[in-house]
Amino acid sequence: MTLPAQPDIKATAAYLGVNEKTIRRWISQGYLTAYRVGPKLIRVDRASILKLASPIGGAA
Repeated sequence: MTLPAQPDIKATAAYLGVNEKTIRRWISQGYLTAYRVGPKLIRVDRASILKLASPIGGAA
C-alpha cells in the first residue's frame, strides 16, 4: 500500500496495520503529529508516520 501525501487516520491505520484507535492514541501520546482540518477531519503528518515505521538496528 502506498501512503498518500496527507493521509487521514483510516489510511494511516491501514498503512501501519493497526486499529484507528491506536493511531488516535499515538497522536495523543505524541508518537505521531497530526493536524485538524475542519471540524472533523484529521490529517497525519507523513514524515512522522515514516519515522515511526522505519526499521531499527543494523542490517537484517
